Amino acid sequence: MINLKRILVPTDFSSTSEAALSYGIALTRAFNAKLVLLHVPEHPGAAAEAEYPIGIYETMQNAAHQRLGDLLSRVEITELKPEYVMRIGHPAEEIVKFAESHAIDLIVMGTHGREGVARVLVGSVAETVVRRATCPVLTIHYPEREFVVNDEVVPTMRATA
Repeated sequence: MINLKRILVPTDFSSTSEAALSYGIALTRAFNAKLVLLHVPEHPGAAAEAEYPIGIYETMQNAAHQRLGDLLSRVEITELKPEYVMRIGHPAEEIVKFAESHAIDLIVMGTHGREGVARVLVGSVAETVVRRATCPVLTIHYPEREFVVNDEVVPTMRATA
């Protein structure tokens, strides 16, 4: 039996992250789990929060929480009661650390599908998370085929199948 209690959806606010969020929302509903949205602005320094004056860090955190909240409809916010989190650092490292320290059962994240030189130079956050996370990771490559559909579409699809 699969028992998901806490689902983490890291986002960089891209279309790929939005696609991953639709999967995260569907899985949260299906398992009656807690949805956690995480944004990690990239910063090269360790303990980056200490490098920012408190007022600036709080402003960044408030802006991130507002933007994370804007990803969901009012109905989704009321129904799911998501948790919004911002960390500063290397995205892959912060995602893995957060998942381990907050008992995350599943990470759902987008992959930008970089190839060739771009992948070698920039690396892949999703690939690093998959290799290092201690929980399962579902990666979504956008705009590939999606299997999450709105509830209104399901009866129509079943009738034609």
